[in-house]
This record gives sequence, structure tokens and C-alpha cells, in this order.
Amino acid sequence: MTPQELVVRMLPPFGGWLALAALALPGGSPLRGAAVVLFLAAGPGAAAVRVCAPALGARPAEGPVERREADFARHSDLLERLMLVLFLSIGVVMLVATVLIATHTFSAQRVLLTLTLLTTLAAFCPPLRASPAPRTTPRTPKGSAQ
Repeated sequence: MTPQELVVRMLPPFGGWLALAALALPGGSPLRGAAVVLFLAAGPGAAAVRVCAPALGARPAEGPVERREADFARHSDLLERLMLVLFLSIGVVMLVATVLIATHTFSAQRVLLTLTLLTTLAAFCPPLRASPAPRTTPRTPKGSAQ
């Protein structure tokens, strides 16, 4: 692993620890709000998408056949990952908050701490391997001549 890959891998957990440190700022501080909102909106999802990245990139995007643009696949994959980051983050935040509410232990600090720990754990997970591409040659029935 190169140093650049390590830095990219550790950005989401670093954002979580930074958001936890920002809780020490005064309650109405815009810096505190920005750090927390940015982490909650992107941190957990970015860590999860990084783990799934090889599996996501196994099959390229397919665009309209009649007017395929040169950069369609790259832009489509980028948009797909950005939306996954956002929606996975929101989903994980809701799930953690619901669990903490159900156990009567809900607080903003606990939600943030739990998400930071989960994001740090996901940063240390190895990426998933991509499954092999599906066969493109048609199968023939047994006993038939080709």
C-alpha cells in the first residue's frame, strides 16, 4: 500500500475524530456544525464504499447505444459512488440513532462516537474482491453438436 492510498483510506475516520474534537467548541460554532454535518453526510458511507469499490468497479456502466459519450462510464461511476456515499451515510446514521433510541442511550455524542468507531473499523477492512464477469458465450444443451 502506498502512502497516498493510506491517506485516502484514513480520511473518513480522521473526519470522524475531527468531528468528535469539534464537539469541544462552543455550541453555536459554525465550525463545529460543519465538521459534524460533513462527517455524518459522507464519512461512514465513504468508508463502506471503499470496502466495496472493487466489486462496484467490476462491471462498467452501460449508456444509451445510439449516443455513447466518451466519458460516460467515468462520469456515471463517479456519480454512482457519490450517491452511494451519501445514502449509505444517511442510512447508517439512522440505523445507529434508532438502535441508541431503542436502548434508551441516545445522545448526539454517542451517535458520533459509534459512527466514528464503525468508520475506523471499516477503514481497516480489506476491500472485497470482485466476482468474475458473467459468461457471454451461450451454453449449448448436452448432446448437441456445435
